Amino acid sequence: MPTTDELRNSGTLKIEWVKGHMPVLGELARRLRQTKPFAKMKVAICLHLEAKTAYMAQVIKDGGAEVAICGSNPLSTQNDVALALAESGVTVNAKYDASPEEYRMYLAHTLETEPNLIIDDGADLISLLHTEYADLLPGVRGGAEETTTGVLRFQAMEAAGALKIPILAVNDAHCKYLFDNRYGTGQSVFDGILRTTNLLIAGKKVVVVGYGWCGKGVAMRAQGLGAQVIICEINPIKALEAAMEGYQVMKMEEAAAEGDIFITVTGSTGVINVDTFKRLKNGAILANAGHFDVEIDVAGLKKIARTQRTVRKNIDEYNLNGKKIYLLAAGRLVNLAAADGHPAEIMDMAFALQVLALLHLRENNLPAKVLPLPLEIDKQVAELKLAVMGIEIDRLDEEQKKYLASWQRV
Repeated sequence: MPTTDELRNSGTLKIEWVKGHMPVLGELARRLRQTKPFAKMKVAICLHLEAKTAYMAQVIKDGGAEVAICGSNPLSTQNDVALALAESGVTVNAKYDASPEEYRMYLAHTLETEPNLIIDDGADLISLLHTEYADLLPGVRGGAEETTTGVLRFQAMEAAGALKIPILAVNDAHCKYLFDNRYGTGQSVFDGILRTTNLLIAGKKVVVVGYGWCGKGVAMRAQGLGAQVIICEINPIKALEAAMEGYQVMKMEEAAAEGDIFITVTGSTGVINVDTFKRLKNGAILANAGHFDVEIDVAGLKKIARTQRTVRKNIDEYNLNGKKIYLLAAGRLVNLAAADGHPAEIMDMAFALQVLALLHLRENNLPAKVLPLPLEIDKQVAELKLAVMGIEIDRLDEEQKKYLASWQRV
């Protein structure tokens, strides 16, 4: 077992590594250190607690805030990073493989710091704020949500009249879903699968369940690795798009007997269920890339399995009367529970959006609704990213602006 000093050093090195590959966030950090816009404010963060998240928390702290953080998934917290972050002055409420009771306790401890601004990932923290810590709501200026799942939950709260603070849907910003959801998820999911299984993707049939932006990224990377890609989808427009991209599109009951590797990325529940398990081929591999561990019916799988054993780290083998099914990372987010999450260059944009979202919430009195992130913030992040990549783009001249602004044509 590593010593505390060894763990702290490991976490510090991880944070330093990603810091060197997140120049957009670095530029924001430079500005925040000069202006201290979060002075006398408390910020609560609920995100996957690994190095990139830790760096963002430090940037917000450098902007003058008191920062408290908890993990948004028990298996995605990296203990060495958590220790190093705590040493830098951020209040950390998280540990790897926390029990459900500990996970809820960490959420509660984070809220007990009485935050003014919140970054959430999946809506767990702000949902708890509205139920058991509603007395703190008057002091909260608003929150920013990182995921599709969380945005959907907040939209449901708004529709039910339960939402009491403004929520900026950072997940729906162009510089989030076009890059983080697509390129980040696509790469990190296969990072987790390949690290865990050490198996070849080429030639296998990969079933991607859900063809949103995350599903598009997963399908694109599977195809790039040489897989035959099958898409399962409930939205006819998305299904048609997948077909036009050259993927096979079929119902799950048909795909179940075809696939070698199944990746769920829907945000829904039970999309691979007991009926699916019974149809799977021997040796089928199941992985989840959706936020919560409900997309694969793990309880149902355990119930019908004759035996269960762990055959490699993060691989559980379920024996169904001689047919073996392999579940990765206990059905939790495979790209974080079995790997390090999205690449630093991708999270550079996503976390820059989060920092700017907090600034927008601080500077404006917004209604208690789910709101889009202003397009100006999206463009600001894109321009910063292009600049650090050394890319210049054209600009409209005055005549072009005038032409495009007029409805009359000569």
